[in-house]
Amino acid sequence: MSEAPDALNWQQDFIATNLLAIGYNAWMGYLGSDVGAIICSTNSPAVGIAGESFKSYFVPRSRLAAFLNAWLAAPDTVILRHHFMNAHILEAVDTYNPTTGVVLLLESFNQVTFFYLKNLPITPPQCYEQVCKHWEEFQPQSTQLLKQKQ
Repeated sequence: MSEAPDALNWQQDFIATNLLAIGYNAWMGYLGSDVGAIICSTNSPAVGIAGESFKSYFVPRSRLAAFLNAWLAAPDTVILRHHFMNAHILEAVDTYNPTTGVVLLLESFNQVTFFYLKNLPITPPQCYEQVCKHWEEFQPQSTQLLKQKQ
């Protein structure tokens, strides 16, 4: 058996586990600027009481080309899954529907995998709504304890 299916499985599990946060960030980014891509890095997770958290950024389309050129041109960064080029990623961002999909670049060590997420079980606006409704659950435990002491 090859390593690619196992790699894809952990990535799919990661996306499924973090879909609310990914969708929330995608919708927040869209509302704040325009279409763009979510960049999520598993390289330096923060471990806390509630488990691991990962760095996630929204890069608007207006800044995405420059970001990709700098990030993916680094000699130690490799983009996986059919060696997608920047133009393909930019085209996906230009054509996706932000109300139903997400463009995601998932970084793990020196590898980046491109995902064009569509037909999601929960849309980015629904992710945003769920996170906002249950904001306390998404706050770090230490933040909640500070509020209780005040």
